[in-house]
Amino acid sequence: MMIPRLSRRALLAFSAGLALASSALASGSGRPAAKSYEFGVIAKSQSNPVFQAARTGAIDAARDLSKKHGVDIKINWRTPTNEDAQLQAQYLEQLATQGVDGIAISCSDANVLTKAIDSAVDSGVPIVTFDSDAPKSKRFAYYGIDDVECGRKLMRELAAAMGDKGGKVAVLAGNQNAPNLQARVRGVREELAKLKGFELKEVYYHKETANDAAAKVQEVQTANPDVAGWAMVGGWPLFTKNALDGVYDKAKVAAVDALPEQIEYVKAGQVQALVVQDCYGWGYQSVVMLFEKVHNNKTPEKVVNTFELKTVTKDNAEQYQDLWKKWLGSKDDKKDEPAGRK
Repeated sequence: MMIPRLSRRALLAFSAGLALASSALASGSGRPAAKSYEFGVIAKSQSNPVFQAARTGAIDAARDLSKKHGVDIKINWRTPTNEDAQLQAQYLEQLATQGVDGIAISCSDANVLTKAIDSAVDSGVPIVTFDSDAPKSKRFAYYGIDDVECGRKLMRELAAAMGDKGGKVAVLAGNQNAPNLQARVRGVREELAKLKGFELKEVYYHKETANDAAAKVQEVQTANPDVAGWAMVGGWPLFTKNALDGVYDKAKVAAVDALPEQIEYVKAGQVQALVVQDCYGWGYQSVVMLFEKVHNNKTPEKVVNTFELKTVTKDNAEQYQDLWKKWLGSKDDKKDEPAGRK
């Protein structure tokens, strides 16, 4: 007896369904194999601990999103040992060529990296920036602080510590080509201009290593004993011990960032205030934005996404020190990772 044509189609559909189900069961999960993503993360430098916090955040986001959505997300960490915008551009090009699904980058020099970012985007790789932006590039989003407001807040905290008598203020400013640091310096200048009795001594640039920064501060303070306050738009020297010897007894200090080593200076009374950045969130939120872009085709409502600035003083130093220990993660958890990826 001939089978009606409709029944044949139904039979074919049923057979196809069985084949699909068998394939899924063979994978051991009862459903089709999970989709996988690989995101590149390029920070400014391995030597700056704030970017180790960002790395922990990126790894944690990959773990959380993988579990929540049933996908496999890997982080490919490509960061120079010390700041090097040209090397960052090379890493960006390599990651794009390798076919990663997205890249997050903190730009050491926006002028150098904008072309590399645009080239990657043109090849189909979405880019987000964190910490230090490349606003003229084709990146689809940025996560970090409002750097100008950060500078203003830093100067307000320093002025409060210096008191009504005011005095001369030195600004420690890191890499002269980093747009985020330049914006903070601008904020310091703007706030300083509003204050009576306060005067800008000078803005001092240096290599962004702890030793170079500490040497610059001590050199300047020795040569200029009239400096009564330091506005550090990054907390570089506070990663070393005794960085403020010959300084803390002559000048008040406020700095950006608040890692455990830096908070020790607050507890010792050598630094009066630290402005807190969400360094962990640099990595975490960047990976979330990349995932939403490639998995759900969603972009943030705003291109520039910032967070509320908070301050560490002696009153809450212990609380933030414990938080940072969590953000930095355990070195033992990372020591066996293959180079460049989780």
